[in-house]
Amino acid sequence: MTQKIIEFYNGNSIPALGLGTFRVENNDECREAVKHAIISGYRHIDTAQTYHNEEKVGQGIKEGLEATGLNREDLFITTKLWMTDYGRENVQSAYEASLERLGLDYVDLYLIHWPGQDKDLITETWKAMEDLYNEGKIKNIGVSNFHVHHLESLLQEASIKPVINQIECHPYLTQKELRTYLEAQKIVAQSWSPLMNGQILEDEVVKEVANELGKTPAQVIIRWNIDENIVVIPKSVTPSRIEENLNVFDFELSEDQLSRLNALNKDERIGPDPEVFTGQ
Repeated sequence: MTQKIIEFYNGNSIPALGLGTFRVENNDECREAVKHAIISGYRHIDTAQTYHNEEKVGQGIKEGLEATGLNREDLFITTKLWMTDYGRENVQSAYEASLERLGLDYVDLYLIHWPGQDKDLITETWKAMEDLYNEGKIKNIGVSNFHVHHLESLLQEASIKPVINQIECHPYLTQKELRTYLEAQKIVAQSWSPLMNGQILEDEVVKEVANELGKTPAQVIIRWNIDENIVVIPKSVTPSRIEENLNVFDFELSEDQLSRLNALNKDERIGPDPEVFTGQ
C-alpha cells in the first residue's frame, strides 16, 4: 500500500493521511490508538497543546516505534500552540513544554492554532515561530483556521511563509475560495474533523458513492480529501476504524463522483468560526 505524500514549498513533505487526536482524552485509550495507528501503517500523528493529550500521544509514539522498529525520523508529528501562549516571549517555552510532554526532541510541524482577534499579536507570535524554525528546532511551521485576510495580513510581515493551513473542510464546507488562495500561495491545505463527527457519513450521496465503490462512507470522505489534494487527519480510537480509515489508497474517485460530492457544499461548519473565535 503506497501512501500519498504531499510536498511543501520548502522541499519537506507530509503524509497525506494522518491520525487526528482531537477530543481523545489523555489516557490509555489515546496511547493505544496512537500505537495501533503506527503499527497499522500510519506515519503521521496530529495533536495540540489544548487537546491535553500530548503525554499519552507521546507514549503511543514511543510504543509504536518500539513495536515496529521504525525510527523517529520515519514519523511526521504535529502539535499546535494555544492562544494563551501567543506573544514572542511565550512561544519557545510553550514549544519546549509540548516537546517534554510528547517525549520528543522536535516536531515536524508546529502550528498557530487560531488567528484570534489581534493581528499584531499573531505577527509577534509568528516571528517567534520563525526563530524556532531558523534555529533548526522545528522542521516546518504553519497555521490553522486562518482565512484569506488572516493570511494576507501575516504574509505582509512574515519572513517565512506557512507551509500549511489546517482548516475545517469536508463536502459540506469545501472552502473552495480559501483553498484556491492557498494553492496560489503554495500553502498546503489540511482538513480537521473531515468526517464531521460522523454526521456526513449519513448523507445519501456519500452512501451512494460508497456503494458504487464497495467502500465505506468514511473511506469515501477521506479519499475525497486526498483526491482534492488536502491532507486529512480523521480521528478514531477504535482499532478496526483506524485500519479502515487508512485503507483508501487502492481506489480513486471518478470525476463524476468528485463533482457529486463537491455539489454537497453548503458552507456548514461544526466547529467555531475563525472570524469570531477567541479561544473562550
